[in-house]
Amino acid sequence: MITLMLNGLEVKAEEGWTLLETARFYGLEIPTLCYNEGLSPFGGCRLCLVEVGEEPRTKLVSSCTYPAEEGLIVRTDTKRVIDARRMMIELMLSVAPYSKKIQDLASKFGVTGMRFKVRNEECILCGLCVRMCAEQMDGRAIGFQNRGHNKKISTPFNLRSEECRLCGGCMYICPACQLRCQGPQADTDVCNACLTMDPTCLDVYNELQCWMYDAGRCGTCVREAPAGEKKK
Repeated sequence: MITLMLNGLEVKAEEGWTLLETARFYGLEIPTLCYNEGLSPFGGCRLCLVEVGEEPRTKLVSSCTYPAEEGLIVRTDTKRVIDARRMMIELMLSVAPYSKKIQDLASKFGVTGMRFKVRNEECILCGLCVRMCAEQMDGRAIGFQNRGHNKKISTPFNLRSEECRLCGGCMYICPACQLRCQGPQADTDVCNACLTMDPTCLDVYNELQCWMYDAGRCGTCVREAPAGEKKK
């Protein structure tokens, strides 16, 4: 067993565990996007960043790829960590603003605007589809091409791969394929409809099962205004 400090508490971890696995074992929530338990760790989205080391010489590392080490000091929710996660969410939003999963992350972490130009490339290069195709579907029909800002995911020579069985696994796991509630013609780049999750729907619609309906119907996203008052 490995002994380390996690948010000021001494904890034990199994040999071979990552910091993400250790934190989740002790009930600590660390956001992820490119991580999936059934796939190899990638560390591409950087949402799972944690701060390791002692002040003033600490560093940010991706918890899904960083191994638990003896005596390591780890903090999962410092201001530096939260600011870095918000920055990554902004970057991903600028690339794929129509992704429901990324919009939900923005609401969860209080990201209400973007400082980057919206590109609408519909791919955040998380690599989930590549790993799903290779590791779960045994297809290896797609992969990364080029480097830097020209990096993309495609088939060899951009031709239809003979290895592709049209299983749909890549689309199933892709976060950019999960269209936001407002659809492709949304008025704003950042939704924030779920910025507050207080259950106001009980007071308005007399039930709490808001996830069964379209955005706003439950009253959480769009409050029912009293007579004579404009909706906010």
